[in-house]
Amino acid sequence: MEELEKVKNQIREFVSVCNHQKSLELLEKLATGKMLRSKLILKIAGVSLESIKLCAIVEMIHAASLLHDDVIDEANTRRGQPSVNALYDNKTSIMFGDILYSRAFTELSQMDKNIAYTISNAVTLLSIGEMMDVDLTNTFNKSYDKYLDMIYKKTASLIEASAKAAAILSKKDENKYALYGKNLGLAFQMVDDILDITQDSKTLGKPAMLDFVEGKVTIPYLLLHERIENKTKLEALYKKELTNDESLWIKEQMTITKALEDSITLAKQIGNIAIDAVKDENDSETLIFIMKAMIEREF
Repeated sequence: MEELEKVKNQIREFVSVCNHQKSLELLEKLATGKMLRSKLILKIAGVSLESIKLCAIVEMIHAASLLHDDVIDEANTRRGQPSVNALYDNKTSIMFGDILYSRAFTELSQMDKNIAYTISNAVTLLSIGEMMDVDLTNTFNKSYDKYLDMIYKKTASLIEASAKAAAILSKKDENKYALYGKNLGLAFQMVDDILDITQDSKTLGKPAMLDFVEGKVTIPYLLLHERIENKTKLEALYKKELTNDESLWIKEQMTITKALEDSITLAKQIGNIAIDAVKDENDSETLIFIMKAMIEREF
C-alpha cells in the first residue's frame, strides 16, 4: 500500500530531525505490524500531508509503547522478529521509546489543538492501561469490568483517538468515529486474546497460550473460570509453565463450557456496535470491511 510507505518515510523524516544515527539504526530494527491505526486514519481522512503526519505520530507513539512493553514483559520477540531489547538491551529499548514518544509529541504540538488533545489524552490512558495490565497479573483476576477497562485503556483508547482525530481533520462527525474506533479497538484486543489460545506458536510469532502463563486472565479464561466446576485446578495452572496435557485440558474445558465460543460471539457483538456507529457515513463500506476482517478471522 503506497500510502503506508509515505507514513514510513514520514516517520524516518521525523526521526532524522534528531540528527542521531543510532536512532535511525534502531528504527530499522523495529518490526512493522499491520499499521491498523494508519489504515484507519487514511480511510477516514483521506491521504494528505496532514493525515500522513498524523499517521506517523500515532505509529511512533504505538511503537514507543511496544518498546516499553517488551521490557516490561521481558519479551525477546516482537511480531516474530527479535525485539530491540533482545538485540541491544532494556536501557536502549526504554530510551529509544522515549525518543519516539517525545518526537511524536513535538510534531503533535504543531497540529490542530483538538487533534493534539485527543491523541495526547489517549497516550495517558494507554500508559495507565499498561500499568493496570501489569497490576492485574498479581492475582487471578475474576472481574470482567476490570479486564474491559484495562483493554479499553491499553489498546482501544489510541485506536479510538486515531479515528476521532481523523474525523476532526476531515470535518466529519467525531463522536460517531470515536465510537467506531473504541469498539474496533476492544474487538481487536479480544480477538487477539482469543487467538493466543486457538492458534499455534508459528502463526502467532510467540508461544501459544502465553497470556495465561504470564498471568493475563483474558476473556476466554474469565468465562471459563465463571463456568467451570473445578475452579481450583484452573487457578493452580495460573502463571505456570503448562505441560501439553495441561494446555489440552484447558482447551477441552473451554470447548465444553463454550467459553471460547462465547468469547468469539462477544467480540463480534462489540464489532457490530462499531459497524452500527458509522453505517450511515459515506465511507462506511470500507470501515465495515476493516471491522469484519478483524472479527471474522480463522479461530
